Amino acid sequence: MGIASSARPILITGAGKRIGLALAQHFLAQQQPVIISYRTRYAAVDSLEQAGAVCLYGDFSSNDGIEQFADAVKQHCSGLRAILHNASAWLAESPDVSPAATLAAMLQIHVHAPYLLNLHLESLLRGQGHASADIIHFTDYVVERGSDKHIAYAASKAALDNLTRSFARKLAPEVKVNAIAPAMIMFNEHDDAQYRQKALNKSLMKIAPGEQEIIALVDYLLSSQYVTGRTHAVDGGRPLR
Repeated sequence: MGIASSARPILITGAGKRIGLALAQHFLAQQQPVIISYRTRYAAVDSLEQAGAVCLYGDFSSNDGIEQFADAVKQHCSGLRAILHNASAWLAESPDVSPAATLAAMLQIHVHAPYLLNLHLESLLRGQGHASADIIHFTDYVVERGSDKHIAYAASKAALDNLTRSFARKLAPEVKVNAIAPAMIMFNEHDDAQYRQKALNKSLMKIAPGEQEIIALVDYLLSSQYVTGRTHAVDGGRPLR
């Protein structure tokens, strides 16, 4: 069953775990309608569905899959409050995978998907008034400094960062478009103590702040009537180390 035409959901891509999941839970708790994309049906996706989210399968590994997902979103609502581009993959260069395949995969998820979804869903964001809709791209701290082990990943996130400014120009003043560039936000369960301490030492603030830091920034950006075309670093002062 689709979302009522009078309500404008927030679309969150890749919301089956970690920050995407936390954002979906946050908005549902505020009675804000949510649509999420998932590729793997984690148990958390079932929980989001039970809480009222519309959970749509999306395979962003091909342009056809991206366009099919956009069509599915259009079938469930007549307008969107925001698109949060959280879906991501973190592939390193490896002798087991051709460099061309690694680069293609990173560009597909981090560039093709946001670019095509923004264009295909533009009509759902427009028509609601001044600064009434948002797009937020999740980039990465490595956009500033590069990465010797994740070259294609860093390059694709840099391209996404640039898309932020282009879409801000295209969609203003109806739609604000911003990027969030995090460094260490939260650990994985399997991260050992040595790795955790090494990671913490890379920032001035010496903590992994958790998903609430991102949620607070997203709330700010959605509430702003003026901020657009900017990249917002959430890195604990890491560039100053």
